[in-house]
Amino acid sequence: MKSRVIVLFAGVMALWLALILRAGYLQFLPNEKLQSLQNRQFQTVVTLQARRGAIVDRNGRDLAMSSTAYSLYADPKILEKKKALAKSLAKELGVSTESVYSKIKDSSKRFVWIQRLMEEDKANAIKSWNVRGLSFVEEWRRVYPNESLLAHSLGFLGSEGQGLEGLEKAFDLDLKGSSKKVSVRRDARGRPLIADGLLFTENPDGNELKLTVDSDIQYNLENELSQAVSTFEADSAVGVVLDVQTSAVVAMASVPTFDVNNAMKTAPEIRRDKSATDSFEPGSTMKTFIIATALREGIVAPNTKFFCENGSFKVGDKIIREAEAKEVFGHLTVSEILAVSSNIGTTKIAFKVGAEVLRQGLLDFGFGNRLGVDLPGEARGTVLPLPWRQHLLSNISFGHGITATPLQIANAYAAIANGGVLNVPYLVQSIRDGETGAIKEVYSKPIRRVLTPEQASQMRLMLTGVTGPGGTGGNARVNGFYVAGKTGTAQKVNPNGRGYLRGAYISSFAGFIPSNNPRFVIYIALDYPRKAFYGAQVAAPIFSRVASYIVRKEGLAPVLLAESTTVKDRKKAIKLDSEKSRGLSSVSEGDIVSTSLELGVVPDVTNMTLREVLRRFSGKEINIKFRGQGVVSGIEPPVGSPLPSNKELTVILR
Repeated sequence: MKSRVIVLFAGVMALWLALILRAGYLQFLPNEKLQSLQNRQFQTVVTLQARRGAIVDRNGRDLAMSSTAYSLYADPKILEKKKALAKSLAKELGVSTESVYSKIKDSSKRFVWIQRLMEEDKANAIKSWNVRGLSFVEEWRRVYPNESLLAHSLGFLGSEGQGLEGLEKAFDLDLKGSSKKVSVRRDARGRPLIADGLLFTENPDGNELKLTVDSDIQYNLENELSQAVSTFEADSAVGVVLDVQTSAVVAMASVPTFDVNNAMKTAPEIRRDKSATDSFEPGSTMKTFIIATALREGIVAPNTKFFCENGSFKVGDKIIREAEAKEVFGHLTVSEILAVSSNIGTTKIAFKVGAEVLRQGLLDFGFGNRLGVDLPGEARGTVLPLPWRQHLLSNISFGHGITATPLQIANAYAAIANGGVLNVPYLVQSIRDGETGAIKEVYSKPIRRVLTPEQASQMRLMLTGVTGPGGTGGNARVNGFYVAGKTGTAQKVNPNGRGYLRGAYISSFAGFIPSNNPRFVIYIALDYPRKAFYGAQVAAPIFSRVASYIVRKEGLAPVLLAESTTVKDRKKAIKLDSEKSRGLSSVSEGDIVSTSLELGVVPDVTNMTLREVLRRFSGKEINIKFRGQGVVSGIEPPVGSPLPSNKELTVILR
C-alpha cells in the first residue's frame, strides 16, 4: 500500500514538473508559430509613407511640398450602429452612404481605410464623436502652392500617394522615401490601443528635387502663351526655354494648363505635357537643319547660289511653290534662302544633299528618337525610313512629312547655338537625401557633336540674318540684342483622316539670344490660331517678349545698335534678283558667288559685329570660316597679309 502511494505521488510530481518545464519553454524560449498567433490576435499592421520630398526651382522656391493630413480607419468588428454611423461619416466626408457602409459592414475585418489624407478640421470633427472603433493616422498630403505653375512637368499623385504623371512619377522612388510598417496594438477584446485616437510615426523624409527651372521665367512664359491663345483664338500653345550650353530646361509650358491640386478633375487631354509627348510637322523651322546638314557635308557654303525658279518648281507630278504667290525668287544664296524661307531653294538644297545623307543628318540632330529627358511619355517623333520619293524629300526639306516634339526642335537649335554639340535636355539639377542631407548633382550629358565650331558659327550668322531687314523673323527682334532664329508655318494634319485640315496651321518660331554669344534657346508654337497663321505674325512676337523679359531678368548687357551695325534692307533686291545691282556675274546652281572686286590683302575686321562681317564679305570670292563664339577679335592670316592662294580666311570670335 505504501509503495503504491509513493508511485502515485511520484507520478503526480512528474506530471507537474513536465507542465512547469513546458510552461517555462513556452514563456522564455522563442516559438515562431506562437509569436505569429499572438501578433494576429493582438496586433494589426499599417503601412505608412514617409513625408514626400519637396520639389523646388533653381532658386529654392517651393513648387511641390507636403503638409500634415489625417487618414481615417476603422475596426468593423467593434463598431456599433453601423448604418447610422455610415450616414454620419458620408455627410461629413462628402461621399455616398453606400460607399462608407460597404467598407464597415463586414465584422470579420479588423482594419479598413475610410478616407485618406483629409483636412484637419474634418478629422477634429470626427474625433469629437468619440466613436469606439474609429481612429486616425497622421500622414502627409501633397500641396502645390503655385497651383497651375509648371503643372505639366510636375505631374501629380494618386489617392495612395503614388506618382502618376510628370516628375512625380519619374522620380517617385526618390521623392516618396522609404515606407514604414507600423504595428497597431490591440487589447484582448480587439480594441486598438492608440492614445487620443491618433497614430503617428516619424519616418525619414523623401529626397528633395531641385530643378533647373526658374519660376519667374516659367510664369512669364505661361502668361504670354495664355494671352496668345486668347488673342489668336488658338486651340493650344507650347513653349520651351533651354540653357544653350547644357540644354537644362529653364521653362517649359503647355496652355491651357490646370491646377495640380485638383488634377484628377481635369481632362486627360489638358493634363498631357505637349512639349515632350506631342509631335507634329514643324514647318519651316526644319529648314535650318537641312541647310546645316548640307553645310556639314561640304555640299554648300553660305554664299552658294541656287535658282529658285521664280516661284514655281515642278517635282514629279507636283508643283512646289513659295509660301505666298507674290514671292517670286530668282537666284538666291543659301543665306538668303534661309532668310526669306524659300521652299524651292530648300528643296534644291535637299536634292543636292540626297535622301540618305539628309535623313542621317536629321537623326544626328536628335529627330526621330527620344532624347532621354527626365519625364515620362516622351515621344520619338517621326523620320520615315528610306527610300524617299523626290516629292517626299521636297516636303521634308520645308518641314512636312516629318514630325518632331517642341523639346526636340528647341534642343536641336541649342546644338547650333552652343557650337555644335547635341545634349540631353534635363529638368532636375540636384537630389538632396532626406535623411543625410547629402546632395547629388546632375550634370549635362552630351549625346554627340553634330557640327564643327566653325560650321555652327556660320549657321548662327545665317540665322541672325533671318531676323534682319528682309528676313521673315523681323518680329522676333529684341531691342539692344542680336537675335537668331527661324519662323515656321505648317499645315495641321487631319487627326481623323488623311491629308491636312483646311485653313488650320501650327505657327512657330525657334531661336536663341544673344546670337553673338548665345545664352537661351526659346521655342514657341501655337496650334490652329484663327486670327492669323504665319509664324512671323503669331509666334515671333511672343518670342520677342519672352526673350526681352529673360535678358532683363538675367542682367545681360545689351549690344548698342546703330545704323552702321544693321543690315540694309535687301528684300527688294532679293525678290527682283537684280544680279547687276549686286555686281554678280552669271552663275550656275551650286557655284560660289563671286564679284570682279579683288581683295589684295587681308582686311581688318577687329571689333566688327557679325552682321558687318557678313556684309563685308557678302558676294566676294572669299571662303570665310569662324572660330569660337562672341564678338570678332581678329582674323587669320593677320591683317595686311597677302590673301592666301586658296582665299581662305578665319574670323576669330571671343
